[in-house]
Formats: sequence, C-alpha cells, structure tokens
Amino acid sequence: MNSLIIYFIVFSSANFSIEESVRQFLPLLLLTIIPISFWIIYHVKTKKYTDTDVSDRKQRKGFYFFIAASILTYLTFVYLRYERTDFVLIFLLILLIAMQISNYFIKSSMHTALNLFVAALMVTINPLYGLIWLGITIAVGFSRIVLKRHTRAEVLSGAVISSFVSFIYLYTQIQTQ
Repeated sequence: MNSLIIYFIVFSSANFSIEESVRQFLPLLLLTIIPISFWIIYHVKTKKYTDTDVSDRKQRKGFYFFIAASILTYLTFVYLRYERTDFVLIFLLILLIAMQISNYFIKSSMHTALNLFVAALMVTINPLYGLIWLGITIAVGFSRIVLKRHTRAEVLSGAVISSFVSFIYLYTQIQTQ
C-alpha cells in the first residue's frame, strides 16, 4: 500500500498544484487507505490475522473483499462527485480480483504484484521511474522469499498476474492518449 501512496504523490506532484493534489488524494486517503489500514490493525490486535502482511491464505479471503469494497466505495464517490472514472483504481481492483481468484489455488505474493503494478504506473509518469520501481519490485520479491513469507512460485505467480494486468493497463493508456 505504501508503494501506491508513493505513486499518487509522484503523480500528483507531476500533474497538479498542491491544492489540487490534496483535493484529489483526500478521498482516496479517507475511503481506501485509512479504512484498509485500520482493518489490518484491528484484525491483528484481535488476533484474527497473524501479522500485518496477512500472510495466511485463509485470512486473506475476507481481507481481499474488504479492500474491494473500499475501492468500489472510492470509485463510486469519484464518479458521483466528479463525474469521472479513476482507471488506476479500476485496474487495481482488477488486479485484486485476479489475486483473490489465484489465492484459491496458490498464495500469490500481493507485495510483488502490487509493486509491479506500481512500476507500470510509474512508467506513465517517466520511464526511468518505472525502471527504478521495477528494481524495487525485484528486491521486494526476493525479500518475500528470504523472509519466508512466500515461495519462489508464489512470488512468480504474483508477478505473472500483475504483468498481465499491468500490460493491459499500459495498453489502455497508450490507446487513450
């Protein structure tokens, strides 16, 4: 989630004034980031989650649904309030749904998937940023293995799923420009 926050800060600083950035970011913060963070903290404190990574496959199922509900709430708000569609969050939702489906078969690395998606998002701002974030993604993938949070197959699974979603996102971006 921190990676997405960094992306939104970089994107906002490249495209908006400070006032406009706050206006754009505040709904995202209030409708997705804060609720998801509190959800995780609450479930760790009540011992429903074993850790803040939500590493357990069974625990992830409900977590994915909560994230999806938060994203849908944000997308609805943005559409009704500003009459626009936030394609970044739509593709993030698609990635989340794909990860949820894969979770029934293999515990794919959401850290790797999310960071690879952020690398694709960064490419749209500046290709160099995308390459830098790709390096961060590789480091994150290795760290997940070293920390024994995921196997190589789980990290690779997250990367493959995210590659498909990221490719479609980038293709869509190119077509709309």
